[in-house]
Amino acid sequence: MSRYFIEVSYKGTKYAGFQIQNNAATIQSEVEKALAIRLKKSISLTGSSRTDSGVHALQNYFHFDVANDMIALEESLSEEGSLVDILYSLNSILPGDIVIKKISKVSDEVHSRFDAISREYKYFIYSKKNPFYKEIAHFYPYKIDIDKLHLAASIVLNTNDFTSFSKKNTQVNNFICSLSKSEWLLENDFLVYNVIGNRFLRGMVKGLVGTMLKVSTGKISINEFIEVTKSDKSIKTDFSVPPQGLFLIGVKYSFPL
Repeated sequence: MSRYFIEVSYKGTKYAGFQIQNNAATIQSEVEKALAIRLKKSISLTGSSRTDSGVHALQNYFHFDVANDMIALEESLSEEGSLVDILYSLNSILPGDIVIKKISKVSDEVHSRFDAISREYKYFIYSKKNPFYKEIAHFYPYKIDIDKLHLAASIVLNTNDFTSFSKKNTQVNNFICSLSKSEWLLENDFLVYNVIGNRFLRGMVKGLVGTMLKVSTGKISINEFIEVTKSDKSIKTDFSVPPQGLFLIGVKYSFPL
């Protein structure tokens, strides 16, 4: 068997998330469909980082295995011209809001999910109505105390147990995450929450953003926010911010792709 990584980018507006689901269009189902058409063989993909319905990604990964007798694929991926042809044909099959950026052959034991060393997310907010932003950012026309946001973000950076920021019915062994960045930035017309960590729980970034916004508008105090971070329940966490503002910026590995 030979293993390959697929680097994908997508606008998640029309999809029911990243991972394949019954009777719903997802990023995985669309890419598997394109591969089956191009390779004339059913391909099962394993994803790196699951994104929820409506969430976008500038960079995410799948991996897949093919039998050694699929010589045509091996030869195509070893020749730059043929590789371009494969990418072109796959992207011609895929919808316009999903693109395969690269296909890389990797060692057979490498895993797209378990071997990722970090993931980076950004959540985009805008305060002045703009019809061009409504599918890629969260419209939030309320007065924000940016100093409180910065303070809340620093508290998040000193947290490692994110039980309270995980949605229910999450199939994980633990809720421990190690964050290397948690900060609020101004980028052009957007207020942006930027966070990097080794792993993220279901709904975690949205929970962080929504609850920090409550701090910034005075709905809860900093001390109350600290209590939320220490809680083993998510009943006081605000997951209500919409998905269109959330982007998976990239996934990093210890090896080149």
